[in-house]
Amino acid sequence: MKIWRSVVGKLWLTIIGLVALVLLILGIFLLEYVDLNFTSTYAYDIKKLFVYVGIIGFLLTTFFAFFLLTKITRPLVQMKEAADMISLGEYSIRVPMQSNDEIGELARTLNHMAEELERIIHDLSLEKEHLSSIIHSMADAVITFNAEGKVLLANSLGEKVLSEWKKFAWEPSAREDSDVPEPLRQLFDSVVQEARKNTTKVNVRNGVWSVVMAPLYSNQMIRGTVAVLRDVTEEYRLEKLRKDFVANVSHELRTPLSMLQGYSEALLDDIAGTPEERKEMARVIYDESLRMGRLVKDLLDLARMEAGHLELKRGHVNVESLFARVYRKYAVLCKERGILLSQHFNSGDLVLEYADEDRLEQVMTNLMDNAIRHTPSGAHIYMKAGPDRLNGNKAVLIEIEDEGQGIPAHDLPYIFERFYKADKARTRGITGGTGLGLAIVKSLVDAHHGNVQVTSSEGRGTTFAIKIPVFPT
Repeated sequence: MKIWRSVVGKLWLTIIGLVALVLLILGIFLLEYVDLNFTSTYAYDIKKLFVYVGIIGFLLTTFFAFFLLTKITRPLVQMKEAADMISLGEYSIRVPMQSNDEIGELARTLNHMAEELERIIHDLSLEKEHLSSIIHSMADAVITFNAEGKVLLANSLGEKVLSEWKKFAWEPSAREDSDVPEPLRQLFDSVVQEARKNTTKVNVRNGVWSVVMAPLYSNQMIRGTVAVLRDVTEEYRLEKLRKDFVANVSHELRTPLSMLQGYSEALLDDIAGTPEERKEMARVIYDESLRMGRLVKDLLDLARMEAGHLELKRGHVNVESLFARVYRKYAVLCKERGILLSQHFNSGDLVLEYADEDRLEQVMTNLMDNAIRHTPSGAHIYMKAGPDRLNGNKAVLIEIEDEGQGIPAHDLPYIFERFYKADKARTRGITGGTGLGLAIVKSLVDAHHGNVQVTSSEGRGTTFAIKIPVFPT
Protein backbone atom coordinates (compact mmCIF):
# COMPACT_ATOMS: atom_id res chain seq x y z
CA MET A 1 0.00 0.00 0.00
CA LYS A 2 2.84 2.40 0.82
CA ILE A 3 4.33 1.88 -2.62
CA TRP A 4 1.06 2.56 -4.40
CA ARG A 5 0.47 5.68 -2.28
CA SER A 6 3.89 6.98 -3.33
CA VAL A 7 3.18 6.28 -6.98
CA VAL A 8 -0.28 7.90 -6.84
CA GLY A 9 1.14 10.94 -5.05
CA LYS A 10 3.75 11.48 -7.74
CA LEU A 11 1.16 11.03 -10.45
CA TRP A 12 -1.00 13.73 -8.81
CA LEU A 13 1.93 16.17 -8.85
CA THR A 14 2.34 15.57 -12.54
CA ILE A 15 -1.40 16.02 -13.18
CA ILE A 16 -1.46 19.32 -11.20
CA GLY A 17 1.47 20.60 -13.31
CA LEU A 18 -0.36 19.71 -16.52
CA VAL A 19 -3.56 21.43 -15.28
CA ALA A 20 -1.57 24.57 -14.44
CA LEU A 21 -0.09 24.61 -17.91
CA VAL A 22 -3.55 24.29 -19.50
CA LEU A 23 -4.92 27.12 -17.35
CA LEU A 24 -2.05 29.40 -18.34
CA ILE A 25 -2.63 28.75 -22.01
CA LEU A 26 -6.33 29.49 -21.59
CA GLY A 27 -5.50 32.74 -19.74
CA ILE A 28 -3.27 33.92 -22.56
CA PHE A 29 -5.99 33.05 -25.06
CA LEU A 30 -8.59 35.05 -23.08
CA LEU A 31 -6.28 38.06 -22.81
CA GLU A 32 -6.26 38.30 -26.57
CA TYR A 33 -10.05 38.65 -26.80
CA VAL A 34 -11.25 40.07 -23.48
CA ASP A 35 -10.98 43.76 -22.62
CA LEU A 36 -9.84 44.09 -19.04
CA ASN A 37 -9.94 47.94 -19.10
CA PHE A 38 -6.21 47.98 -18.55
CA THR A 39 -3.88 50.20 -20.41
CA SER A 40 -1.90 48.67 -23.14
CA THR A 41 1.25 48.81 -20.99
CA TYR A 42 -0.28 46.77 -18.21
CA ALA A 43 -1.76 44.35 -20.70
CA TYR A 44 1.65 43.76 -22.21
CA ASP A 45 3.20 43.13 -18.77
CA ILE A 46 0.49 40.71 -17.86
CA LYS A 47 0.99 38.83 -21.13
CA LYS A 48 4.69 38.59 -20.40
CA LEU A 49 3.92 37.30 -16.92
CA PHE A 50 1.59 34.64 -18.28
CA VAL A 51 4.21 33.63 -20.85
CA TYR A 52 6.86 33.27 -18.15
CA VAL A 53 4.50 31.37 -15.90
CA GLY A 54 3.55 29.11 -18.84
CA ILE A 55 7.20 28.43 -19.64
CA ILE A 56 7.95 27.66 -15.99
CA GLY A 57 4.85 25.44 -15.80
CA PHE A 58 5.94 23.59 -18.93
CA LEU A 59 9.44 23.07 -17.53
CA LEU A 60 8.03 21.85 -14.24
CA THR A 61 5.70 19.48 -16.06
CA THR A 62 8.58 18.14 -18.15
CA PHE A 63 10.66 17.73 -15.00
CA PHE A 64 7.89 15.83 -13.31
CA ALA A 65 7.50 13.62 -16.40
CA PHE A 66 11.19 12.70 -16.33
CA PHE A 67 10.95 12.27 -12.58
CA LEU A 68 8.07 9.84 -13.06
CA LEU A 69 10.03 7.95 -15.73
CA THR A 70 13.23 7.79 -13.66
CA LYS A 71 11.89 7.22 -10.17
CA ILE A 72 8.85 5.05 -10.81
CA THR A 73 8.55 3.54 -14.26
CA ARG A 74 12.19 2.54 -14.87
CA PRO A 75 12.72 0.83 -11.46
CA LEU A 76 9.46 -1.07 -11.92
CA VAL A 77 10.54 -2.20 -15.37
CA GLN A 78 13.93 -3.27 -13.98
CA MET A 79 12.24 -5.25 -11.19
CA LYS A 80 9.94 -6.94 -13.73
CA GLU A 81 12.93 -7.91 -15.89
CA ALA A 82 14.77 -9.20 -12.80
CA ALA A 83 11.74 -11.26 -11.75
CA ASP A 84 11.57 -12.77 -15.25
CA MET A 85 15.27 -13.69 -15.12
CA ILE A 86 14.85 -15.26 -11.67
CA SER A 87 11.94 -17.33 -12.97
CA LEU A 88 14.31 -18.64 -15.68
CA GLY A 89 16.89 -19.72 -13.09
CA GLU A 90 19.22 -16.69 -13.10
CA TYR A 91 19.34 -16.36 -9.32
CA SER A 92 22.44 -14.14 -9.38
CA ILE A 93 20.51 -11.20 -10.93
CA ARG A 94 20.22 -8.05 -8.75
CA VAL A 95 18.11 -4.88 -9.08
CA PRO A 96 20.04 -1.57 -8.63
CA MET A 97 18.65 0.49 -5.73
CA GLN A 98 18.32 4.14 -6.81
CA SER A 99 16.32 5.52 -3.87
CA ASN A 100 15.45 4.88 -0.26
CA ASP A 101 11.71 5.21 -0.68
CA GLU A 102 9.14 2.47 -0.97
CA ILE A 103 10.29 1.49 -4.48
CA GLY A 104 13.87 1.19 -3.21
CA GLU A 105 12.54 -0.98 -0.35
CA LEU A 106 10.79 -3.19 -2.92
CA ALA A 107 14.05 -3.52 -4.90
CA ARG A 108 15.92 -4.40 -1.67
CA THR A 109 13.33 -7.06 -0.82
CA LEU A 110 13.52 -8.52 -4.34
CA ASN A 111 17.33 -8.70 -4.10
CA HIS A 112 17.09 -10.40 -0.71
CA MET A 113 14.65 -12.93 -2.14
CA ALA A 114 17.04 -13.63 -5.03
CA GLU A 115 19.94 -14.13 -2.58
CA GLU A 116 17.90 -16.55 -0.47
CA LEU A 117 16.78 -18.46 -3.57
CA GLU A 118 20.38 -18.66 -4.81
CA ARG A 119 21.56 -19.95 -1.42
CA ILE A 120 18.77 -22.54 -1.19
CA ILE A 121 19.31 -23.73 -4.77
CA HIS A 122 23.07 -23.99 -4.12
CA ASP A 123 22.47 -26.00 -0.94
CA LEU A 124 20.03 -28.27 -2.78
CA SER A 125 22.56 -28.75 -5.60
CA LEU A 126 25.24 -29.72 -3.08
CA GLU A 127 22.89 -32.19 -1.41
CA LYS A 128 21.93 -33.63 -4.79
CA GLU A 129 25.59 -34.02 -5.80
CA HIS A 130 26.39 -35.57 -2.42
CA LEU A 131 23.52 -38.04 -2.74
CA SER A 132 24.48 -38.81 -6.33
CA SER A 133 28.11 -39.47 -5.37
CA ILE A 134 26.97 -41.79 -2.57
CA ILE A 135 24.66 -43.71 -4.91
CA HIS A 136 27.28 -44.00 -7.66
CA SER A 137 29.96 -45.15 -5.19
CA MET A 138 27.78 -47.97 -3.85
CA ALA A 139 28.88 -51.52 -4.60
CA ASP A 140 25.24 -52.46 -5.18
CA ALA A 141 23.10 -51.62 -8.18
CA VAL A 142 20.55 -48.86 -7.39
CA ILE A 143 17.67 -48.21 -9.80
CA THR A 144 14.69 -45.88 -9.33
CA PHE A 145 11.50 -46.39 -11.34
CA ASN A 146 8.42 -44.19 -11.59
CA ALA A 147 4.92 -45.59 -11.17
CA GLU A 148 4.78 -46.47 -14.89
CA GLY A 149 8.03 -48.42 -14.74
CA LYS A 150 10.28 -45.87 -16.44
CA VAL A 151 13.81 -45.42 -15.08
CA LEU A 152 14.26 -42.16 -13.16
CA LEU A 153 17.75 -42.69 -11.77
CA ALA A 154 20.36 -45.45 -11.80
CA ASN A 155 23.97 -45.61 -10.70
CA SER A 156 26.66 -46.98 -13.01
CA LEU A 157 26.24 -50.56 -11.81
CA GLY A 158 22.46 -50.25 -12.12
CA GLU A 159 22.78 -49.05 -15.71
CA LYS A 160 25.10 -51.98 -16.44
CA VAL A 161 22.61 -54.46 -14.96
CA LEU A 162 19.73 -53.00 -16.98
CA SER A 163 21.81 -53.06 -20.16
CA GLU A 164 22.84 -56.69 -19.65
CA TRP A 165 19.38 -57.91 -18.68
CA LYS A 166 17.80 -56.26 -21.71
CA LYS A 167 19.98 -58.44 -23.95
CA PHE A 168 18.31 -61.62 -22.70
CA ALA A 169 15.33 -63.05 -24.55
CA TRP A 170 12.57 -63.14 -21.96
CA GLU A 171 9.08 -64.55 -22.16
CA PRO A 172 6.78 -63.03 -24.79
CA SER A 173 4.67 -61.60 -21.96
CA ALA A 174 7.33 -59.03 -21.16
CA ARG A 175 5.88 -55.50 -21.29
CA GLU A 176 7.37 -53.25 -23.93
CA ASP A 177 6.07 -50.01 -22.38
CA SER A 178 8.17 -50.39 -19.22
CA ASP A 179 11.87 -50.26 -18.39
CA VAL A 180 11.46 -52.75 -15.55
CA PRO A 181 13.26 -55.96 -16.60
CA GLU A 182 11.23 -59.15 -16.55
CA PRO A 183 12.95 -60.67 -13.45
CA LEU A 184 11.80 -57.62 -11.43
CA ARG A 185 8.36 -57.20 -12.98
CA GLN A 186 6.40 -59.25 -10.44
CA LEU A 187 8.22 -57.66 -7.50
CA PHE A 188 7.65 -54.15 -8.95
CA ASP A 189 3.91 -54.73 -9.36
CA SER A 190 3.68 -56.11 -5.83
CA VAL A 191 5.46 -53.12 -4.25
CA VAL A 192 3.35 -50.58 -6.19
CA GLN A 193 0.07 -52.31 -5.34
CA GLU A 194 0.79 -53.16 -1.69
CA ALA A 195 2.84 -50.01 -0.93
CA ARG A 196 5.38 -51.83 1.21
CA LYS A 197 9.01 -52.92 0.97
CA ASN A 198 9.70 -56.38 -0.38
CA THR A 199 12.81 -58.56 -0.57
CA THR A 200 13.48 -61.53 -2.78
CA LYS A 201 16.13 -63.42 -4.75
CA VAL A 202 16.02 -63.71 -8.53
CA ASN A 203 17.94 -66.06 -10.80
CA VAL A 204 19.23 -64.52 -14.01
CA ARG A 205 20.97 -67.03 -16.20
CA ASN A 206 23.79 -68.44 -14.05
CA GLY A 207 23.66 -65.66 -11.44
CA VAL A 208 21.72 -65.11 -8.23
CA TRP A 209 20.67 -61.58 -7.24
CA SER A 210 19.32 -60.33 -3.93
CA VAL A 211 16.74 -57.56 -4.55
CA VAL A 212 15.30 -55.09 -2.03
CA MET A 213 12.57 -52.86 -3.47
CA ALA A 214 10.73 -50.12 -1.55
CA PRO A 215 8.03 -47.61 -2.58
CA LEU A 216 8.74 -43.89 -3.13
CA TYR A 217 6.13 -41.45 -1.82
CA SER A 218 5.13 -37.93 -2.89
CA ASN A 219 2.29 -36.19 -1.01
CA GLN A 220 1.18 -39.53 0.44
CA MET A 221 1.00 -40.99 -3.09
CA ILE A 222 3.29 -43.65 -4.50
CA ARG A 223 5.27 -42.08 -7.32
CA GLY A 224 7.56 -45.03 -7.97
CA THR A 225 9.98 -47.53 -6.42
CA VAL A 226 13.68 -47.78 -5.63
CA ALA A 227 15.44 -51.13 -6.06
CA VAL A 228 18.79 -52.19 -4.62
CA LEU A 229 20.31 -55.23 -6.33
CA ARG A 230 23.30 -57.23 -5.12
CA ASP A 231 25.03 -60.06 -6.94
CA VAL A 232 25.09 -62.88 -4.38
CA THR A 233 26.14 -65.60 -6.79
CA GLU A 234 29.43 -66.16 -4.97
CA GLU A 235 27.81 -66.09 -1.52
CA TYR A 236 25.12 -68.48 -2.75
CA ARG A 237 27.76 -70.80 -4.18
CA LEU A 238 29.84 -70.70 -0.99
CA GLU A 239 26.78 -71.40 1.11
CA LYS A 240 25.95 -74.35 -1.10
CA LEU A 241 29.54 -75.56 -0.82
CA ARG A 242 29.37 -75.25 2.96
CA LYS A 243 26.20 -77.32 3.09
CA ASP A 244 27.69 -79.84 0.66
CA PHE A 245 30.86 -79.96 2.75
CA VAL A 246 28.95 -80.74 5.93
CA ALA A 247 26.85 -83.34 4.11
CA ASN A 248 29.90 -84.94 2.49
CA VAL A 249 31.92 -85.07 5.70
CA SER A 250 28.94 -86.62 7.44
CA HIS A 251 28.59 -89.15 4.63
CA GLU A 252 32.30 -89.96 4.45
CA LEU A 253 32.48 -90.53 8.20
CA ARG A 254 29.11 -92.25 8.58
CA THR A 255 29.85 -94.92 5.97
CA PRO A 256 33.07 -96.31 7.52
CA LEU A 257 31.62 -95.94 11.01
CA SER A 258 28.60 -97.99 10.00
CA MET A 259 30.83 -100.67 8.53
CA LEU A 260 33.04 -100.67 11.59
CA GLN A 261 30.01 -101.01 13.84
CA GLY A 262 28.40 -103.72 11.70
CA TYR A 263 31.45 -105.93 11.33
CA SER A 264 32.43 -105.43 14.97
CA GLU A 265 28.96 -106.60 16.07
CA ALA A 266 29.28 -109.57 13.72
CA LEU A 267 32.56 -110.55 15.35
CA LEU A 268 31.15 -110.05 18.85
CA ASP A 269 28.09 -112.14 18.00
CA ASP A 270 30.35 -114.85 16.57
CA ILE A 271 28.52 -114.78 13.23
CA ALA A 272 31.66 -115.69 11.27
CA GLY A 273 31.80 -119.48 11.09
CA THR A 274 35.39 -119.91 9.93
CA PRO A 275 38.73 -118.26 10.69
CA GLU A 276 38.82 -117.02 7.08
CA GLU A 277 35.51 -115.18 7.50
CA ARG A 278 36.70 -113.62 10.76
CA LYS A 279 39.94 -112.58 9.07
CA GLU A 280 37.99 -111.02 6.16
CA MET A 281 35.79 -109.06 8.60
CA ALA A 282 38.86 -107.87 10.46
CA ARG A 283 40.39 -106.80 7.12
CA VAL A 284 37.28 -104.71 6.30
CA ILE A 285 37.43 -103.09 9.73
CA TYR A 286 41.11 -102.33 9.22
CA ASP A 287 40.58 -100.87 5.72
CA GLU A 288 37.73 -98.66 6.89
CA SER A 289 39.76 -97.42 9.86
CA LEU A 290 42.57 -96.52 7.46
CA ARG A 291 40.04 -94.71 5.30
CA MET A 292 38.81 -92.71 8.28
CA GLY A 293 42.39 -91.94 9.21
CA ARG A 294 43.12 -90.65 5.70
CA LEU A 295 39.99 -88.51 5.75
CA VAL A 296 40.87 -86.95 9.11
CA LYS A 297 44.48 -86.44 8.01
CA ASP A 298 43.40 -84.78 4.76
CA LEU A 299 40.97 -82.51 6.61
CA LEU A 300 43.67 -81.48 9.07
CA ASP A 301 46.13 -80.86 6.22
CA LEU A 302 43.60 -78.67 4.41
CA ALA A 303 42.83 -76.75 7.59
CA ARG A 304 46.54 -76.07 8.18
CA MET A 305 47.06 -75.04 4.54
CA GLU A 306 44.13 -72.65 4.54
CA ALA A 307 45.27 -71.16 7.85
CA GLY A 308 48.82 -70.72 6.48
CA HIS A 309 50.34 -73.06 9.07
CA LEU A 310 51.65 -75.65 6.64
CA GLU A 311 55.38 -76.21 7.15
CA LEU A 312 57.36 -77.30 4.10
CA LYS A 313 60.68 -79.09 4.48
CA ARG A 314 62.33 -77.43 1.52
CA GLY A 315 65.45 -78.72 -0.12
CA HIS A 316 67.03 -80.07 -3.32
CA VAL A 317 64.55 -82.28 -5.23
CA ASN A 318 65.43 -84.47 -8.23
CA VAL A 319 62.22 -84.83 -10.22
CA GLU A 320 63.40 -87.98 -12.04
CA SER A 321 64.01 -89.76 -8.73
CA LEU A 322 60.59 -88.61 -7.52
CA PHE A 323 58.96 -89.97 -10.69
CA ALA A 324 60.75 -93.30 -10.34
CA ARG A 325 59.48 -93.71 -6.79
CA VAL A 326 55.87 -92.88 -7.72
CA TYR A 327 56.09 -95.13 -10.79
CA ARG A 328 57.18 -98.11 -8.68
CA LYS A 329 54.36 -97.44 -6.22
CA TYR A 330 51.64 -97.63 -8.89
CA ALA A 331 53.10 -100.04 -11.44
CA VAL A 332 51.74 -103.15 -9.72
CA LEU A 333 48.29 -101.66 -9.11
CA CYS A 334 47.99 -100.53 -12.75
CA LYS A 335 49.05 -104.00 -13.93
CA GLU A 336 46.38 -105.63 -11.76
CA ARG A 337 43.70 -103.35 -13.25
CA GLY A 338 44.94 -103.75 -16.81
CA ILE A 339 46.02 -100.11 -17.13
CA LEU A 340 49.14 -99.23 -19.14
CA LEU A 341 51.46 -96.90 -17.16
CA SER A 342 54.44 -95.14 -18.71
CA GLN A 343 56.73 -92.24 -17.87
CA HIS A 344 58.41 -89.74 -20.20
CA PHE A 345 61.09 -87.13 -19.58
CA ASN A 346 62.02 -84.25 -21.86
CA SER A 347 65.68 -83.33 -22.07
CA GLY A 348 66.77 -80.80 -19.51
CA ASP A 349 67.79 -80.36 -15.91
CA LEU A 350 64.78 -81.56 -13.87
CA VAL A 351 65.88 -80.32 -10.46
CA LEU A 352 63.99 -78.12 -8.00
CA GLU A 353 66.35 -76.16 -5.80
CA TYR A 354 63.94 -75.35 -2.98
CA ALA A 355 60.94 -77.66 -2.65
CA ASP A 356 59.40 -80.22 -0.29
CA GLU A 357 59.89 -83.66 -1.84
CA ASP A 358 57.38 -85.40 0.43
CA ARG A 359 54.64 -82.86 -0.36
CA LEU A 360 55.32 -83.09 -4.09
CA GLU A 361 55.07 -86.86 -3.83
CA GLN A 362 51.72 -86.35 -2.10
CA VAL A 363 50.62 -84.17 -5.05
CA MET A 364 51.57 -86.86 -7.57
CA THR A 365 50.01 -89.60 -5.43
CA ASN A 366 46.70 -87.77 -5.29
CA LEU A 367 46.73 -87.18 -9.06
CA MET A 368 47.62 -90.81 -9.75
CA ASP A 369 44.85 -92.03 -7.42
CA ASN A 370 42.41 -89.84 -9.29
CA ALA A 371 43.65 -91.04 -12.70
CA ILE A 372 43.50 -94.75 -11.80
CA ARG A 373 40.02 -94.36 -10.31
CA HIS A 374 38.64 -92.98 -13.60
CA THR A 375 40.67 -94.93 -16.18
CA PRO A 376 39.20 -98.18 -17.51
CA SER A 377 41.12 -101.38 -18.18
CA GLY A 378 43.16 -101.29 -21.40
CA ALA A 379 43.59 -97.49 -21.33
CA HIS A 380 46.82 -95.58 -20.80
CA ILE A 381 48.20 -93.27 -18.07
CA TYR A 382 51.23 -91.11 -18.86
CA MET A 383 53.60 -89.52 -16.33
CA LYS A 384 55.51 -86.68 -18.02
CA ALA A 385 58.08 -84.14 -16.88
CA GLY A 386 60.22 -81.51 -18.56
CA PRO A 387 61.66 -78.01 -18.25
CA ASP A 388 59.34 -75.02 -18.69
CA ARG A 389 58.89 -71.35 -17.75
CA LEU A 390 56.60 -69.77 -15.15
CA ASN A 391 56.23 -65.98 -15.05
CA GLY A 392 59.47 -65.67 -16.99
CA ASN A 393 61.44 -67.88 -14.56
CA LYS A 394 62.74 -71.44 -14.85
CA ALA A 395 60.25 -74.10 -13.84
CA VAL A 396 59.59 -77.83 -14.08
CA LEU A 397 56.43 -79.06 -15.78
CA ILE A 398 54.81 -82.23 -14.37
CA GLU A 399 51.88 -83.79 -16.23
CA ILE A 400 49.59 -86.70 -15.35
CA GLU A 401 47.57 -87.67 -18.42
CA ASP A 402 44.93 -90.41 -18.53
CA GLU A 403 42.58 -91.86 -21.12
CA GLY A 404 39.66 -92.06 -18.74
CA GLN A 405 36.10 -90.86 -18.86
CA GLY A 406 37.00 -87.16 -18.71
CA ILE A 407 35.39 -84.29 -16.83
CA PRO A 408 32.36 -82.32 -18.10
CA ALA A 409 33.18 -78.75 -19.06
CA HIS A 410 30.71 -77.26 -16.54
CA ASP A 411 32.47 -79.11 -13.70
CA LEU A 412 36.04 -78.02 -14.54
CA PRO A 413 35.95 -74.68 -12.59
CA TYR A 414 35.01 -76.49 -9.36
CA ILE A 415 37.09 -79.69 -9.31
CA PHE A 416 39.64 -78.24 -6.87
CA GLU A 417 37.00 -77.56 -4.23
CA ARG A 418 36.61 -79.84 -1.25
CA PHE A 419 34.36 -82.87 -1.79
CA TYR A 420 33.32 -81.66 -5.23
CA LYS A 421 32.61 -84.69 -7.43
CA ALA A 422 32.34 -84.32 -11.17
CA ASP A 423 30.95 -87.86 -11.36
CA LYS A 424 28.02 -87.57 -8.95
CA ALA A 425 27.18 -91.28 -9.28
CA ARG A 426 30.65 -92.77 -8.93
CA THR A 427 31.22 -95.46 -6.32
CA ARG A 428 34.19 -96.05 -4.11
CA GLY A 429 37.19 -97.33 -5.98
CA ILE A 430 39.97 -99.56 -4.82
CA THR A 431 42.02 -96.59 -3.65
CA GLY A 432 39.19 -95.32 -1.41
CA GLY A 433 39.34 -91.60 -2.30
CA THR A 434 38.19 -89.05 0.27
CA GLY A 435 37.08 -86.34 -2.16
CA LEU A 436 39.80 -83.99 -0.89
CA GLY A 437 42.69 -85.03 -3.12
CA LEU A 438 42.47 -82.29 -5.74
CA ALA A 439 41.85 -79.60 -3.12
CA ILE A 440 45.08 -80.71 -1.38
CA VAL A 441 46.92 -80.71 -4.73
CA LYS A 442 45.88 -77.11 -5.37
CA SER A 443 46.92 -75.96 -1.89
CA LEU A 444 50.31 -77.70 -2.03
CA VAL A 445 51.11 -76.34 -5.50
CA ASP A 446 50.16 -72.83 -4.34
CA ALA A 447 52.44 -73.28 -1.32
CA HIS A 448 55.31 -73.91 -3.77
CA HIS A 449 54.37 -70.71 -5.72
CA GLY A 450 53.40 -72.82 -8.72
CA ASN A 451 50.17 -73.32 -10.62
CA VAL A 452 48.03 -76.23 -11.70
CA GLN A 453 45.83 -76.44 -14.78
CA VAL A 454 43.50 -79.10 -16.08
CA THR A 455 42.27 -79.88 -19.58
CA SER A 456 39.68 -82.55 -20.20
CA SER A 457 37.35 -83.90 -22.84
CA GLU A 458 34.48 -86.21 -21.99
CA GLY A 459 35.20 -89.75 -23.10
CA ARG A 460 38.79 -88.93 -24.12
CA GLY A 461 40.64 -88.33 -20.85
CA THR A 462 42.06 -85.67 -18.56
CA THR A 463 45.46 -83.99 -18.20
CA PHE A 464 46.70 -82.25 -15.05
CA ALA A 465 49.66 -79.92 -15.71
CA ILE A 466 51.68 -78.59 -12.76
CA LYS A 467 54.43 -75.97 -12.99
CA ILE A 468 56.80 -75.61 -10.03
CA PRO A 469 59.45 -72.84 -10.14
CA VAL A 470 63.04 -74.03 -9.83
CA PHE A 471 63.87 -71.07 -7.60
CA PRO A 472 60.83 -69.89 -5.59
CA THR A 473 60.13 -66.14 -5.76
